[in-house]
Amino acid sequence: MSEPSSPKAILDSRGLRPKKSFGQNFLADANLSRRIAELATTPESGSVAEIGAGLGSLTRPLLERARFVVAIERDRDLVPVLHERFQAQIAAGTLRIEEADAKGSDYVALLSGKPRPHVVCGNLPYQITGPLLEKISGLGSELDRVVLLVQLEVAERLVAAPGTKAWGALSVFIQAGFRPERALVVRRGAFYPQPAVDSAVVVLEPRATPLASETPAFQALVQAAFGKRRKKLSNAWHGVLEKSELELELAAERAAVDLDARGETLDVAAFARMARELGP
Repeated sequence: MSEPSSPKAILDSRGLRPKKSFGQNFLADANLSRRIAELATTPESGSVAEIGAGLGSLTRPLLERARFVVAIERDRDLVPVLHERFQAQIAAGTLRIEEADAKGSDYVALLSGKPRPHVVCGNLPYQITGPLLEKISGLGSELDRVVLLVQLEVAERLVAAPGTKAWGALSVFIQAGFRPERALVVRRGAFYPQPAVDSAVVVLEPRATPLASETPAFQALVQAAFGKRRKKLSNAWHGVLEKSELELELAAERAAVDLDARGETLDVAAFARMARELGP
């Protein structure tokens, strides 16, 4: 008797249900899983850290292309399912199951010593998308590619341009180290259970030279600018980094930044120039 293949059937066969508290929406479209794996890897090359392996819908096509996959899953009810479904790959040393919270995982360490390119890939649970993207934003110099399935609204923020409604702190932090591209729009029917919104696959290619270093000054300026995005920068940055009004004005003049503008109009390079003037 063959093993059930749909997420619902696999869960039902083991008396399990999706956990709302974990934000579990399992990929139920095999063609989509294959397309995501193709975006993340080239045949027979590289290593992948998969975030939120779930039932292995994406793990399987990744294993068909990558030389090594470490599948991160925090749901202790699903970890035995992964071990059972991928016994041969685990025995062959091409797959490692890591029972852990992806927010606390060290992707660089998990891939250390494994064949390059090093890729992070996964279907991100909505509740922890922000923290995971914040973590990934600082890894541009250590990863070769990132491919993520996120809510469509989040994808639009990642690829947004300065001056648009979607442009925000997350856009700046990601684009400082990566070139983001929305590769696929994924309709809600591709998941079980079906979420309330559509999703998208975003590919993040690390920049050869980052547009900015995520120094404390850079982070503080970006967060302050978008924390008070309707205010002029002169007000949004008032007292930031414990700088006086005069220090702020002189730094802005040197950085060619208009303090009468709003933060949503600044590009990454402008934030970087201002951070260098006010650093460290």
